[in-house]
Amino acid sequence: MVLNHLLQKLPKTSPILEATFGIEREGLRITPQGKLAQTDHPKELGSRSYHPYIQTDFSEEQMELITPISKSTREARRRLKAISNVAQRSLEEDQMIWPLSMPPYLEEKDIQIAKLEDPEEVAYRKQLARSYGKLRQSISGIHYNFELGKKLSQLLFEESSLKDYTSFKNQLYMKVARQFLNYQWFVTYLYGASPIAEKNFYPQPVPKTVRSLRASKAYGYANDERVRISFSSLEAYIADMEEALRSGALSLEKEFYSPVRLRGSKKSRDYLEKGISYIEFRNFDIDPFDPLGISQETLDSFQLFILTLIWLDDLEVEETSHSLEKAKELNEKIALADPLEPLPNQAQAQAQKLIQAMTELIQHFALEDYYQELLKKIKEALNKPELTLGGRLSKKITDASLADFGLKVARKYQEEAKEAPYALKGYESMELSTQMLMFDVIQKGVHLEILDEEDQFLKLWHGDHVEYVKNGNMTSKDTYIVPLAMANKTVTKKILDQAGFPTPGGREFASKDQALRYYAQIADKAIVVKPKSTNFGLGISIFQRPASQEDYEKALDIAFSEDKEVLVEDFIPGTEYRFFILDGKCQAVLLRLAANVVGDGKHSIKELIQIKNQDPLRGSDHRSPLEKIQLGKIEKLMLAQEGYSEDSILDQGAKVNLRRNSNISTGGDSVDMTDSMDPSYKLLAAQMAEAMGAWVCGVDLIIPDLAVKASPEEPNCHCIELNFNPSMYMHTYCHQGPGQSLTPKILAKLFPELEI
Repeated sequence: MVLNHLLQKLPKTSPILEATFGIEREGLRITPQGKLAQTDHPKELGSRSYHPYIQTDFSEEQMELITPISKSTREARRRLKAISNVAQRSLEEDQMIWPLSMPPYLEEKDIQIAKLEDPEEVAYRKQLARSYGKLRQSISGIHYNFELGKKLSQLLFEESSLKDYTSFKNQLYMKVARQFLNYQWFVTYLYGASPIAEKNFYPQPVPKTVRSLRASKAYGYANDERVRISFSSLEAYIADMEEALRSGALSLEKEFYSPVRLRGSKKSRDYLEKGISYIEFRNFDIDPFDPLGISQETLDSFQLFILTLIWLDDLEVEETSHSLEKAKELNEKIALADPLEPLPNQAQAQAQKLIQAMTELIQHFALEDYYQELLKKIKEALNKPELTLGGRLSKKITDASLADFGLKVARKYQEEAKEAPYALKGYESMELSTQMLMFDVIQKGVHLEILDEEDQFLKLWHGDHVEYVKNGNMTSKDTYIVPLAMANKTVTKKILDQAGFPTPGGREFASKDQALRYYAQIADKAIVVKPKSTNFGLGISIFQRPASQEDYEKALDIAFSEDKEVLVEDFIPGTEYRFFILDGKCQAVLLRLAANVVGDGKHSIKELIQIKNQDPLRGSDHRSPLEKIQLGKIEKLMLAQEGYSEDSILDQGAKVNLRRNSNISTGGDSVDMTDSMDPSYKLLAAQMAEAMGAWVCGVDLIIPDLAVKASPEEPNCHCIELNFNPSMYMHTYCHQGPGQSLTPKILAKLFPELEI
């Protein structure tokens, strides 16, 4: 059965872009001098025996980054961005990832075969070293894994005359594989980016600058001439593969270094029954102009190219071997041509055939303008080789070397990876504590799926062990009722009071009128007005001196805007501290200073706020360790009480608080007090969390005098709040102090079977 004109038969509303994708990116660890790193695979990355994202390839120095299956190229690239970020930040302080396919200057003695736990894997690599040499195994690249979407595959199957779906998929993927080999030169021309090798890499120097050493049979790591695997049919492919294994030409099927490989089973014969799952394209050199080694534009252009291979008529069966042999020769010619050399005449007509097919496919399915732009850029590059990756990279060569360029780019990408170390690249829009947990999850090799990004809901698993996590630390370790109890400040106070722990006195109100009538009883008191159920310090007003009735009414309006019930409590003098409790133990203590500015005798309070907000640790919506200071109703009310306005100019060194509450989420400063806090208070806070039945909990204590120890009989403090979802980032990246890493401890508690 020849599978031609199937796409042409589908209506334009068909899910033509539906597919799943995976990216594998190889890269060498190097030193600041551009030499191969001589250290082992980073210990911070957990065990290589099960790590799903970061592995060791041939050598100890060669990392392989692997994305999980993704439903779009953008999702795959986003995941690659996060995994790359984790890998780069897990390197030793002075190491980087080399950004080119061809390695920096190195000798065989510099290359250590990967020190894996599986002796068979080590033996396999030793065999590769004998067969191909360590140097060639250090060449790195990108693998692009592709599977047609299930709906699209089903539609194509229904248009075919085949009765068996597995047989149909096998034939379809074999067609794609044949067509790719037939047009491999097209990819080599556009994306080849290995123009030279450093000194002494090859026994005989390459006589000139070329387009892609890696994509050539002469200089890449091609199989022995004895390995000849036919793509004319799956049956022929299997027969040739089994013969290569029997003869010893191949040691394992994965040693078959074809630019395209069938994937889904370890043994090719299994495809007859189980079917080919997806195809792996291995022709991509690393793009040094992109931090991830492959651009979004390349990923999408290549998907368009794959669909075009289906659109085009298949090779004639009897001509397959001959056609693919000619295509291999053409690819070799283009790979070893000067990067600025135009396409040879024999490729021009084929290129126009591809462009015409791409144009027809885009028009038939009415694809968005983005794909027209991609096609436009492809056509420009076909006419101007200087626009191709190889053409651009050839201009970076100095003194027959890319060492200086490669090192400069490696430094740039490593510096970018370390910017905003509290964030996970690609997922900066998520809540910060969740980002930090995701970093640890990826780093240690626990499987990760984002179930709901907006709701910060994650699925984590290792083997059969599954955990669900919301907002970084809400897990099954806490019973359903505990967060509900802590969200209700009245319930929290009653439980703590009954357990013998001191809390502020006060009243609860369901209406503003009731609360206003209460004013006569607190007119001469310091008070706190806050919503009954709230988080992040929202809606809280603190009066350290008696409030006027007008200010009291404003505070009630603010609190009622956050909840339908409000608490009016006694103000407790002293200093507020946040204790982070995990599984019965205090893991961190933080002093939170209320949002404030310090005068310089020149700038207004409004201007001082703007200056302080320029701190790179300050951001918005809990995506940075410190929040930007606002100048809203509460802050203006606070200033008025202190006798200032936003236009007031403070004297040099004069400090003014903009809020009474010290929440980081409302612009406060953070000071790590974990090491200096007296253990008696840590124990007391842990006991309060235990009284609530909380596995993870933030305990806010007001302590008037740290010099006095706490005891059950004399607590010397008041608990003003328990937080059921305490932010972890503020303990880790502090305004002052060393900071405490909490997300690794959460992960270790969830997966005690792992050595984290």
